[in-house]
Formats: sequence, C-alpha cells, structure tokens
Amino acid sequence: MRFAAGVEYCGTHYAGWQRQHHCRTVQGEVEAALSTVADEPVQVTCAGRTDAGVHAIGQVIHFDSDRDRDAKAWSFGANTHLPGDISLRWVQPVADDFSARYSALARSYRYLMLDSRMRSGLFAKRACWSRYPLDAERMHSAAQSLVGEHDFSSFRARECQSNTPMRNLQAISVRRDGAFIILDVQANAFVHHMVRNIAGVLIAIGKGRRDVGWTQELLEIRDREKGGVTAPACGLYFMQAIYPPQWQLPQVEDLKLLHPY
Repeated sequence: MRFAAGVEYCGTHYAGWQRQHHCRTVQGEVEAALSTVADEPVQVTCAGRTDAGVHAIGQVIHFDSDRDRDAKAWSFGANTHLPGDISLRWVQPVADDFSARYSALARSYRYLMLDSRMRSGLFAKRACWSRYPLDAERMHSAAQSLVGEHDFSSFRARECQSNTPMRNLQAISVRRDGAFIILDVQANAFVHHMVRNIAGVLIAIGKGRRDVGWTQELLEIRDREKGGVTAPACGLYFMQAIYPPQWQLPQVEDLKLLHPY
C-alpha cells in the first residue's frame, strides 16, 4: 500500500534532505523512524530535495509498505522515533500511481531575511541577516522580470544535475513585515540553488548596490559567474508542493505565516 505524508523540519543540524552514509540527513531520519514502525526497511521519495541547513514546512513524501498500519499509527509512531526538529504533520493512503515528485504541478519556497542593525540570537539559523537596510519594493520590482519560462543558467549552481536550465517561474513576490523581508517564489521546478541565487541577487539590489534591471540582464547573459552571491541556506524554507485536486492532499495551513517557529 502506498502512503503520502507531510514533513516539517528545521534543517540546521542536517546535511540536507538526501540520504548519505557518512552524516545525518532528514531522509535518513525519516526512513529510520518509518522502518521502526514497519519493522522492516522503508524508503521514501520526496517532492523536492533540500540542501544542508534548509528548512521545510510542507515537504511531501510517499512510501510503500504492506504492513497493517493505519495513517494514525504511521504518523504517531514515526514521530515517537523522530528527533524533535523533524515531524510528520499528516499521513494518508494514496493510489499506487501517486508520486510525491512526479505528481507535483509546482513547488513553492520562501526566503526569509532579517533587516536589522544587530544580529538575532533567535533567528541566527532561521533567517538571513542583513545589517544594511533592504528596499523591499525595489526588490519586488526587480524580481518580476523572472516570471515566466526562462533559461535560469545565471541562477543555477555549477554542480546542478538537471538536463536543462529551463524553468517556468509562476509567481514571485517580495514584501516587508516589520524587520523581516519575505521572498515567496513558485515554479514548476527549480534548478540547484535557484532560490538562494535569486535571493542573493535581490539582496544586492535591495541594498542599492545593483540596478533594478540586473535580474533581466542576468537572464539574458546566462552565465552563473556573473550571477552574484548565493544567499545563505538558513533563510530558505520549502513551503509546499502543489498537486492536482484529485489527490486531496492537505495543504500548508497558513502561507502568510511569517516564520514557522
């Protein structure tokens, strides 16, 4: 039987999502917990892999098991064995042809920036700190040239394994909420480090160090070496994966949430 599940995690203490033998990962912890509940090995597939230090509010996974366990047993049982910074928020049975990765129509991320003269102790690993003022309106204006289907080579990490740099960025916004600058972006998929590279470009624009038209220039140049600094992983959150209504999966309860903790 196939199950889907929603996973929330703070990625600070993990070497990313993907299972690795030499270090702790989110996938490794989730699979170990589910395997304990099943009393046999369980492997999971996620909607979108995240890097070291990246967090998630609405990561989605699927896994298969023939064990006689209902959704409540899977969720409560797994959470009993998971560390405190990882949680299964929900579990439900799905059809065998559901794929957390391939059934998703789009994914959305949030990048959180703290605009403050002094660094924060509470948000040190959960937001990108800028000691210099950021102009959110200027950043939002610059970001709009990224909407649509483009070659995102200038925003793509060198080690990216995707066969193509083409992505359809469906929506992007930047807004201020008190001392926080919030970047929200949704696309059909993302190349490696795409959101963090976009954030790095927009931060430079928000500080007034680059013109608003720099994002458009980078799209046309298609050269990562001209693309600016990659923003820190600590500010990035996988918000949710979006699926066709037929799957009836729970969505993130409040996408306007400033921060998840």
